[in-house]
Amino acid sequence: MTRLRRAADLDWTLGELVERRAAQHRDRVLLRFGDGETLSFAGLAARVAAVRTLLAARRLRPGDRVALMMRNSLRYPVAWLGVASAGMAAVPVNSRSGPVDSRHLIEHSGARMVIADDATAATVEAAIAEIDRPVVVEDASRPDWPQAGHGRDAPPADVPAGTLAGVQYTSGTTGMPKGCMLSHRYWQQIGQSSADVLRLDESSVLLTAQPFSYIDPLWNVVAALRAGAELVILDGFHPSTFMRSVAEWGATTFYCLGAMPVLLMKQPPAEHDRTHRLRHVGCSAIPPRLHAAIERRWGVPWYELFGMTETGLNLAVLGDDHDELVGTGSLGSPMSHCEAMVVDDSRHEASTGAQGELVVRGLGLMDGYHENPEATAAFFAGGWAHTGDIAVRDANGRFTLRGRIKDMIRRGGENVAAAEVEGVLVSHPAVLECAIVAMPDDDLGEELRAVVVPVAGAAPSPRELRDHVAQRLARFKVPRYWELRAELPHTPSERVAKHRIGDPESDLVDLAGT
Repeated sequence: MTRLRRAADLDWTLGELVERRAAQHRDRVLLRFGDGETLSFAGLAARVAAVRTLLAARRLRPGDRVALMMRNSLRYPVAWLGVASAGMAAVPVNSRSGPVDSRHLIEHSGARMVIADDATAATVEAAIAEIDRPVVVEDASRPDWPQAGHGRDAPPADVPAGTLAGVQYTSGTTGMPKGCMLSHRYWQQIGQSSADVLRLDESSVLLTAQPFSYIDPLWNVVAALRAGAELVILDGFHPSTFMRSVAEWGATTFYCLGAMPVLLMKQPPAEHDRTHRLRHVGCSAIPPRLHAAIERRWGVPWYELFGMTETGLNLAVLGDDHDELVGTGSLGSPMSHCEAMVVDDSRHEASTGAQGELVVRGLGLMDGYHENPEATAAFFAGGWAHTGDIAVRDANGRFTLRGRIKDMIRRGGENVAAAEVEGVLVSHPAVLECAIVAMPDDDLGEELRAVVVPVAGAAPSPRELRDHVAQRLARFKVPRYWELRAELPHTPSERVAKHRIGDPESDLVDLAGT
């Protein structure tokens, strides 16, 4: 049995990390935003302290939840670290969410405040209007929010590293999004693991383009703090300009998801393909068929990484294995802080080369799902975290995915729980029942296909149903393909048997871009 030991500085709180790095690096630039705004290590500490002061003035206390619903900007990491360093738990909400899906996160998490900006304030107000308890809305639209240096700012809360720092909602497998309870210790571990695998140091320039409501930009912040590196934050991922931004900002590395290089490879060749400063790239789900071509185009190695919100970063292809594994789809080996195994249906270890569920355990895992003990117990059954992914292990202890157990659709970089979309769609008065299933897509990996059975005598149009969903959920959760049927297949217990839906019975209606 491997004995896993934690370094002492992994027991720092996020507040301690910010303060220690501010004292160490002071006026060195830590964060840059795409519009040119910058923030030093010391500047971050000052603004984070101002957030703590603001929260105290609003009569929030350690243990409270604060939701964050904002676009990418330097204000996002300031707010996130301010909330966490005050001993509270931050609850990121996708800035593209509608009133229904954002309300679920705000209400379920028990958030007492929502920090919003001018792009999200109206949605937040609509969401909290139907919550039966007071929720304060804080407008963070001002570029200088929050004002620092007015009076004595509150110090970081003196809390243990095991204190809850955030509730990160993930679509998970099925049903409504589940809130992963993540401690300060979790964030330190994923930040350090990421800094290690991306080989960050004080000369590194890390770049992120994903929305801050997702976990990746957040661990990018922690990794940069731990390594003393610089982090460039873009307002979003734009395939036509992304690699030019990488070159212009002098990025030495970045992390992305598999749909992103697919879109990047569709862009015409450009001078910045080889004028960048990249040393290497970390990516999850690198398309095996494109892996070698991706490396040839940009002239740097791309390394596969595997992790989950629930488990942090767990597997990686390291330098010695890279050349052999290019194009194989291999996830690599477990990192030093965790263990991994493939188990069969009886939860016994599967033999080499045999398919089974990938399970992991070790340091830096979530504490469980917020207010969902049943799901927590199932996820950690037998003392291992069950990823829901089907994998095989080779003779060298390296893992490769073979599929998913989950009823979850991966549309580009977004996880979409089919049950959430189905719940909104079936609320339409003309819908009797429905199923959301995945369709392969060359650009995004998967697209959403809605199979709908109308109420007897009703004749809803696909566009009408699409608009019903679009008014309630984030745009990326709106199905592209639509099909009306007289009935759906069912199991003996009268559940929809998705595995028997099969190919469309008639021409699909494609509502892309409408």
